Amino acid sequence: MTVITQLSAAEQARKVRQGEISASELCQAYLKRIASQDEEIGAYLRVDEEGALAQAAKVDTKIAAGHPVGALAGVPVGLRDLLVTKDLETTAASKILEGWIPPYDAQVVSALRCADAVILGKLNMDEFAMGSSTENSAYKPCTNPWDRKKVPGGSSGGSAAAVASDLCSISLGTDTGGSIRQPAAFCGVLGLKPSYGRVSRYGVIAYASSLDQVGPITRTAEDAALVLEVISGHDPRDATSSQSAVPKFRDSCGQGVAGLRIGIADEMSLEAVDSQVRERVDAAIAELKAGGAEVKRVSLPHTKYALSAYYIIAPAEAASNLSRYDGVRFGMRLADDKSLQEMYEETRGQGFGTEVKRRIMLGTFALRAGYYDAYYKKAQQIRTLIARDFEQAFADVDVIASPTAPTTAFGLGEKTSPLEMYQADIFTLSCNLAGLPGMSLNCGFDDANLPVGLQLLAPRMQEESLLRCAGYYQSVTDWHAQRPG
Repeated sequence: MTVITQLSAAEQARKVRQGEISASELCQAYLKRIASQDEEIGAYLRVDEEGALAQAAKVDTKIAAGHPVGALAGVPVGLRDLLVTKDLETTAASKILEGWIPPYDAQVVSALRCADAVILGKLNMDEFAMGSSTENSAYKPCTNPWDRKKVPGGSSGGSAAAVASDLCSISLGTDTGGSIRQPAAFCGVLGLKPSYGRVSRYGVIAYASSLDQVGPITRTAEDAALVLEVISGHDPRDATSSQSAVPKFRDSCGQGVAGLRIGIADEMSLEAVDSQVRERVDAAIAELKAGGAEVKRVSLPHTKYALSAYYIIAPAEAASNLSRYDGVRFGMRLADDKSLQEMYEETRGQGFGTEVKRRIMLGTFALRAGYYDAYYKKAQQIRTLIARDFEQAFADVDVIASPTAPTTAFGLGEKTSPLEMYQADIFTLSCNLAGLPGMSLNCGFDDANLPVGLQLLAPRMQEESLLRCAGYYQSVTDWHAQRPG
């Protein structure tokens, strides 16, 4: 008999609606797992047991009264701690926001509540989404469920680790330069970064506003499609929110890949890619080809500049966004008895972690008079060239495939150089710079039994192509069904 915490979210919602299991029973099963498993993993920063059980009871009451329920009825969800939640502490894994209780919900949180999902709590992450390993959390590191000595990836490491270890059915992360896809690859789950503007950023604590995007982390393509349908749509409170209609994403999962054109970019076949990662990715592409997809070579000549451009643009935007944390309006305040300048310095000095300070300084430097044209303006020009490369490539193909990361999960404390850590996102950054949808799905394991991620990129607002590939691949393989011991 299948344990209810191992059912897909779609199946859980169906069983709750039909009365085969109750939302309360499902919620209690996950709370029990969190209590017994999460001390070692560190996926949750806080669990809202009281709130989750109350939400589950409301779902059960609606069903008992014969009232209609939402698409995610009773499904237990974990939220990255970058998403604002009414009456539930939200810190972005930073000391500077410790104790902050927001007065409102992010739009995606409201959408989940309207769909009758049950919110279990807030998930661990790199502070203010700045990192690739979740070692930069101000509260505790998160570990990889497949090997507790390895990182889960970042910056949505807690979101990926929680889904991989069945500590929630689905989770939401945010992706600024790979922060959904890279941890999904390291933890062996599916992570979908939607097109920029597809999902509202209202109530998302900002890192780099022109790059940030909320998306689901799930186990199956169907679950990702289901969540994307719930959280997508125009929001007038977000000036960058697209007015494009929200497709029936679930229909794409069963369409197969016959006739789909898949591109392989020479620039994403770097020598730095681990040989076992390359083998598993090549085998996955061969599987798609066997299903009727056509595989072609494409060129993305400016991809090699993505890392440099990203680490000018993102820190520049971060330096501006994080200036609001000053000890005056909300969050931590130190040195009340000193001058205003000293209060600013002590609050920000002690409230921000090392990596956050590093990126604020990088961004401030790039925006200084005399440096703006040489750095920030030049990076934005490169960004345009990267977007044009993708436009030209997508004239010939529907999807571009590559490894999600050059290696499988690395060890806790292994990467001590910031540049070495930044290079973990070398394949994911260009997607955000161009505003494209991207996905990572598990395509096998290396000899150490660590998951390997296949990355798929599609043209703007064409998430259906990604879901077609994922739905077909998961129908002919069972990598996604495997769980950590």
